[in-house]
Amino acid sequence: MNAYRENGIGALGDDTRRAIFERLAQGPCSVGELASELPVSRPAVSQHLRVLKDAGLVFDRADGTRRVYQLDPDGVGALRAYLDRFWNQALAAFKEAAERDPKEVS
Repeated sequence: MNAYRENGIGALGDDTRRAIFERLAQGPCSVGELASELPVSRPAVSQHLRVLKDAGLVFDRADGTRRVYQLDPDGVGALRAYLDRFWNQALAAFKEAAERDPKEVS
């Protein structure tokens, strides 16, 4: 089992992978296009894309002789659900604290 697969957040721990992920949020891109926008080699971009793909955050399709990558909506949805869980807990705690009677605070 891949450790990154459950929600994808682990795959975004690397600055370059995050940059690739953010670029793909703008639209599909080939490895060459990504490499031309980043300070890393094409092989390095390919390795980062493999991690993102294994994490379920991106998928690729053939376009002639090249591969075009794009965000996987299902993987991004799983990541969002993971983060929403913490956001909802934080909002609930804030609401509780805001509604607490000031006399109860010691």
